[in-house]
Amino acid sequence: MLDKLAEVEKRYEKIEKDLSDPDVISNVETYTSLLKERSSIADVVEKYREYKEAQKNEKEAEELLASESDPEMLELASEELKNSKEDLERLENELKILLLPKDPNDDKNVVVEIRAGVGGDEAALFAGVLYRMYTMYADSKKFKTELISANETGLGGFKEITFMVTGNGAYSRFKFESGVHRVQRVPETEASGRIHTSTATVAVLPEAEEVEVEINPNDLEIETIKSSGAGGQHINKTESAIRLYHKPTGIVIECQDERSQFKNKDKAMKLLRAKLYDMKQREQSEKIAGERRTQVGTGDRNERIRTYNYPQGRITDHRIGYTIYSLESFLNGNIDGMIDALITADTAEKLKGSGENE
Repeated sequence: MLDKLAEVEKRYEKIEKDLSDPDVISNVETYTSLLKERSSIADVVEKYREYKEAQKNEKEAEELLASESDPEMLELASEELKNSKEDLERLENELKILLLPKDPNDDKNVVVEIRAGVGGDEAALFAGVLYRMYTMYADSKKFKTELISANETGLGGFKEITFMVTGNGAYSRFKFESGVHRVQRVPETEASGRIHTSTATVAVLPEAEEVEVEINPNDLEIETIKSSGAGGQHINKTESAIRLYHKPTGIVIECQDERSQFKNKDKAMKLLRAKLYDMKQREQSEKIAGERRTQVGTGDRNERIRTYNYPQGRITDHRIGYTIYSLESFLNGNIDGMIDALITADTAEKLKGSGENE
């Protein structure tokens, strides 16, 4: 690890030197690329330099202990040695985490799809609860949300709803939400007070750039349709909604949120790119022989990942066995604690995996 860190520091110093070269400064593409590379390794280099400083302090304390006879100085040297060893252990663990391969999608925007599952109207209402929770969470992180499409029910729920979350690091905060979410509660329409169990499925897709997913226009069938609201009634007379069919995959996307045909088509294409990029990534990961999958992962669409129990005020994530007893706050978007626990568990699993591969 230390050899690798020394190489990273050497590269960092070379980049610093190159960034002051007039020829590099005049080449916008090269200059921008070097700035980005420097930024990506700056934290590692800073931590490595702290580690080297702690190593130096440890060596000086050991030398002082070996040569000093004064009791007071020996006590100071002993304390310094203890502190240096603790610093080295802490910094080594932090460096291991920094050196883990970063998810290339972490900084991307995301497309989130929520679909009502088992439970009829109650499942659709729960899909609405999840949509509200995620939009409130996005607001708290200063992310922007934009509705792509929605299929509402008459009771205020959603058969399905798709929206985009825009902001640096959005995928890193949302990626563990993919999977089946289960709710246990007494519906308002249930006179006997029986607890019903319903589900909603969440899919989180990293936004794909045009250069990452090439779409052949000949593979598309685009149809303009009349927009419709809850229950299917027409809410305007213009054919502004878009139905997009991707022939090679069979993916069908409808987008009617905007009154502009152009804007609906743009949103539909963004969603198609995200879906195709997600399919491509899943195919690639399945082809990697012997790939070690973490226990947390980014969520199988069919995996039950979390239960929201209203009578007990409890939320339990089944992947890591983590429970929070603050349901109301959680549903109001205060989900950072759960997400941090998932990230920590995923990091620990990756560290374990990297240790086994050494």
